[in-house]
Amino acid sequence: MSQKLHFVVLLGSLRQASLNRMVAETLPRIAPEGIHISPLGCVGAFPLYDQDLQDREMPAPVLEMADQIRSADGVIIVTPEYNYSVPGVLKNALDWLSRVAPQPLARKPLAIQTVSPGMIGGARAQYHLRQILVFLDAYVLNRPEVMIGQAATKFDTERRELTDPGTRDFLVRQINALAELARAMA
Repeated sequence: MSQKLHFVVLLGSLRQASLNRMVAETLPRIAPEGIHISPLGCVGAFPLYDQDLQDREMPAPVLEMADQIRSADGVIIVTPEYNYSVPGVLKNALDWLSRVAPQPLARKPLAIQTVSPGMIGGARAQYHLRQILVFLDAYVLNRPEVMIGQAATKFDTERRELTDPGTRDFLVRQINALAELARAMA
């Protein structure tokens, strides 16, 4: 089981100082040996979904991200929770990606991570995201679930760093579980 894996990270936040961004930036540094993690492009580069625009020409950022996802062994979505659900920019990106053929997320191992200042760490966003991903036929990792609650206590925002060792260890556990799923599906 020494197959090297490549995972890509889809960030559901546009904010530069986002705690979710800090988690996404942490993942490549904590990736276990044999696993390479790299960011996808910014979902803010996608226009609002419009069937007329799609009919004229699929936007280049959408096609580029779809190609990156297709060539990866797995995807990690890191997102905040907005109003008990997923951010509009993430939903928009998934709507665009759902229109690309072949569907890049179909049968793709995928893990979800949410970060929130609240107690439950984005659980409602994960619930809605899982509903969306069913339609896209992604293979969402069930456990361990990463919901980082009370996030303000787990980061050094000045250094843009996740400082809580327990949270870092838990992220590594999820990355290893995603690797196990990806290898089982290979």
